[in-house]
Amino acid sequence: MEHRSTTATVLTYVAAIIVFMVVLLPFVWLVIMSLSPAEALTQKPLRWWPSELDFSNYRQLLDYTGGKGHDFLSALFNSLRVSGLATLLALAVAIPAAWVVSRVKSMGWSLSVVVLLYMLPPVALAVPLYMVLARIGMLNSVYGLAAIYLAILAPFTTWLIKSGFDALPGEIESAASMDGARLDQMLRLISIPLIAPIVSTAAIFALLLAWDEFFYALLFTSGVEAKTVTVAIAEISGGRETNYGAIAAAGVIAALPPVFIGLILQKALISGLTQGGVKG
Repeated sequence: MEHRSTTATVLTYVAAIIVFMVVLLPFVWLVIMSLSPAEALTQKPLRWWPSELDFSNYRQLLDYTGGKGHDFLSALFNSLRVSGLATLLALAVAIPAAWVVSRVKSMGWSLSVVVLLYMLPPVALAVPLYMVLARIGMLNSVYGLAAIYLAILAPFTTWLIKSGFDALPGEIESAASMDGARLDQMLRLISIPLIAPIVSTAAIFALLLAWDEFFYALLFTSGVEAKTVTVAIAEISGGRETNYGAIAAAGVIAALPPVFIGLILQKALISGLTQGGVKG
């Protein structure tokens, strides 16, 4: 048994190292590309480590007074606003909707229908969404894009938060109701704090989905006042010459905000992913 236990431990560590390398190595190569001179990325044979580090790409992108830096930092700020606003709105919609679907069993079909509609390809919804935004004057607007993202995020966050309410015994809420708590008090003071890890998990995933979205941001934005960072990175690769180092540096900078948020909320994320599997 001891031998088998040692073998299983070794295999577990080997598998963890392999997964770690598969996940981390692309980002490591992205960092190396961002610090490599332009000629080093096109020479043959390719050098895996540059002879000298070049920080010019970061200086250009982080220089708010320059044209490229101004556009990129504005797009980065727009992504923070759009993803943050869309996530907050999605949680405001998803929490009460998830509670209703979880507690009123006859309403379960509504979430299934919404999730099925969520499976439609984005291109099928592009024209009607474009016409709606054009009609209300919210094309090339941070708030218009946040509203589009809300329609994308609300079904997903509702489905995820519903699993938290499903795992929460209804007797707890019944006892609070008998003690005179109103519905809003019961949710705010009892139910939501008990499923806070799952709510945090839903918020993280919603934020990442909004942060990485490209298709709608490309269609519905055209100027620096609403353009997101994914569109800005795509525009860096445009033109007759492709600056791979600048694209890599933009990717590294764009990856930092969600990475920091994930690290801060890591415990809540792990707890939320496992909480729904065990009922109290």
